[in-house]
Amino acid sequence: MIYYKTEEEIDLIRNSSLLVAKTHAEIAGLIKPGITTLALDKIAEEFIRDNGGVPAFKGYGGFPNTLCMSPNDQVVHGIPNDRVLEDGEILSVDCGVVMNGYFGDSAFTYEVGEVDTEVKQLLKVTKQSLYKGIEMAVSGNRIGDIGYAVQKHAESFGYGVVRELVGHGVGKNLHESPEVPNYGRRGRGTIIQEGLVIAIEPMINMGTRKIMQHNDGWTITTIDNKPSAHFEHTIVVRKRKAEILSSFEEIEKKING
Repeated sequence: MIYYKTEEEIDLIRNSSLLVAKTHAEIAGLIKPGITTLALDKIAEEFIRDNGGVPAFKGYGGFPNTLCMSPNDQVVHGIPNDRVLEDGEILSVDCGVVMNGYFGDSAFTYEVGEVDTEVKQLLKVTKQSLYKGIEMAVSGNRIGDIGYAVQKHAESFGYGVVRELVGHGVGKNLHESPEVPNYGRRGRGTIIQEGLVIAIEPMINMGTRKIMQHNDGWTITTIDNKPSAHFEHTIVVRKRKAEILSSFEEIEKKING
């Protein structure tokens, strides 16, 4: 069942999504060689709670932490730990917040120190593919149009598009209908209309699209151990142009000094 949102509900989701964006910005300047993902996780949890929100992921299905933090070949759902981040790594950070009964969700992949040119391109193309998908999230289009746009852009660079993990509706629940794959065929799938709030989240691998789950029940990695990038926005479908409810603006200001 797809649940379209009222403008009042969209405002509440926007507020939650902007707290997610501010949480990302809070840790963005700290993601450097020498820090641990667990230290970043604690800072994020404290920030969310201090600003009237509750971490959406903590306890969700038994997940132990506030952030999903996935370095290098980890695609998603990495568990924060005490390992120190090293120069040249990348780190995908997925953050969710619930506030006033509504969820926000957004992910960003960060460079740790000086990153190889090849890996920088993976991040750039993955982010571009997110915006290609968002461009298709207009009333009257179909879910397949979004996935096709993401897939076409990413695969044109020879990258693998993860298929087992998908975007999703967002609202009173963290994951709602419809599923939003990062691959698809134009003109196929559910028709989308104004007021549909979805998270679009390309997960793009430098090598094969194939993935595996680890014994912790959460961590997903590429099977060829090549890097993977992940970017995500929560958006609302509009008539002419989708509205992005989350934001990368403050993150990018922190990163760019």
